[in-house]
Amino acid sequence: MDSKKLLSLIKREEGIKLDFKLRLELYNETGKKELTKDICAIANSSGGRGYIIVGIKDKSKEIIGIQEDDIFKEEQIQQIVTTRCEPPIPIEVDFIDIKNKKIGVISIYDGEQKPYQVRDNGAFYIRRGSTTDVMRTQELIALFEENLSLTIETCPLIRSGIDMLNMELVNKYFDKKGIEINEENRRFLLLSAGIVFEHKEGSSLKCTYGGLLVFSDNNCIYIPNNMIKITDKLNDRYGEVHIIQGNLLSMVDKTEEKIKEILPKGYPVQAIIEAAKNAVLYREYFDLNKIIEIVIDKNSIVISSPGEFIDENARGKRVNYNKRNIWLYEKLITLDEKKRFLNSGRGFTIIKDAFKRKGRVKFINSRVEHSFKVILPGINSVNN
Repeated sequence: MDSKKLLSLIKREEGIKLDFKLRLELYNETGKKELTKDICAIANSSGGRGYIIVGIKDKSKEIIGIQEDDIFKEEQIQQIVTTRCEPPIPIEVDFIDIKNKKIGVISIYDGEQKPYQVRDNGAFYIRRGSTTDVMRTQELIALFEENLSLTIETCPLIRSGIDMLNMELVNKYFDKKGIEINEENRRFLLLSAGIVFEHKEGSSLKCTYGGLLVFSDNNCIYIPNNMIKITDKLNDRYGEVHIIQGNLLSMVDKTEEKIKEILPKGYPVQAIIEAAKNAVLYREYFDLNKIIEIVIDKNSIVISSPGEFIDENARGKRVNYNKRNIWLYEKLITLDEKKRFLNSGRGFTIIKDAFKRKGRVKFINSRVEHSFKVILPGINSVNN
């Protein structure tokens, strides 16, 4: 860290990866706990390396410097992090002179062992804007999924039963794979494919999360967030609501039918279908409190999906998120006779091409809302 880099950080506003402090009160237990929480929260937040800058007023960003009585050592910070965080968080401490004043910088690296936990109370913290908060259940699970190779698709739903599966779809899947399924091998094949789960050998089979998403027509009983909500403000000024549920492939089919029913001929509906299909495939299913939403009015059409879609750390490059729900992807490309999922990864291009010389398409990735939005021109823009 040099003075030029530090000055550029001071010009920025506090956020999920940047915190300004006037001093660190490490002489008491409260101060040590607060620092531990802040480091843990910044480390758990997405966005690369984070910083706590000491000796700056957090509101005015006036450079005050660290007073003689408040000087701390790198070894002191390292010891706090090592003994109070699980696992230990990689950090570095620098002291830089600016305008004859000493500024402390704690660099918090983007480690690969998230989520980080505070040992003292067992809590996991994250940054929300410029404040430190306890992580929500879906945020915690998402980090486990991302960093510990936990996949929601193969997690069992203990209260479910094999009677929830549409066996016609199951048979079709194995038939497409060239595998004959019968009474003798059914249990083995269902377990091997991750469609069901066996708690212990010989016990009754339970459906996995992915098994219900792909192969159950009534999965909303156990997965109520598996829903597409279409709000039609084009034909009803109050917004007529249509709810789409079922197995994932049928949801894409029903959404396509409803969109074509709502929109006038001439509008490039395929762009909406592409966005909806991508939402079904790539949405964050661990976010149990959100659904896919499509809002249609004359000026715009907005498709909102739970979970971020673009990796902003990749210098603006889009990341292929097949990895997020790869189990679902394999099942859907096998079952979909219309082959709509084979062009996965080209969705952005397909959507933008549909509106060439017709209007502007926006892709909005929101860490605050933990969502991804596709905003398409409304019929007014396209028709003009």
